[in-house]
Amino acid sequence: MAALLKGCDEGTIPAMPFVVIAPRAGTEAAGNAGNVPVTVVEPGDGYGIRLVEALQEATVVCLAGFTRLLPSEVLDAFPGRVLNIHPSLLPRHGGPGMYGRRVHEAVLASGDAESGCTVHLVTERYDEGAVVLQSRCLVEANDSPETLAARVLVLEHRTYPQAVRRILTGGGA
Repeated sequence: MAALLKGCDEGTIPAMPFVVIAPRAGTEAAGNAGNVPVTVVEPGDGYGIRLVEALQEATVVCLAGFTRLLPSEVLDAFPGRVLNIHPSLLPRHGGPGMYGRRVHEAVLASGDAESGCTVHLVTERYDEGAVVLQSRCLVEANDSPETLAARVLVLEHRTYPQAVRRILTGGGA
């Protein structure tokens, strides 16, 4: 999220962020929102409708650290305009429960020669949407989940803003 906000601020993403949505007060997202207003939308009854209401002015919806399936109301309201980033080269190491350290452990356990990140369109299934952009890095012989995660994070901070720019300027997935 910080990289997206920075990209908007520096003009590399041709957009102005208007809201950061958090599931509760005091989250990391809320703390890193800077001057962007934060709206808390707690999961529960009517969650999808409440998210759509909070996002009604959005052109593109960017998920960051969102680990649940997005309600269909949001996907219906923003067709082809909801993005997420995943810390692997999808379709490898994606799906339910595959986030954070678990992804990097899976990459290392599989013996993959490379890893990276994938920005993809969000669908009603985990990590199965069309790929917008991928970036790659080598998996090194002495990598731990932490060292691999650190290299992938650098890629994520560069790749997500590029992918958002591509969607906003008509480059598509």
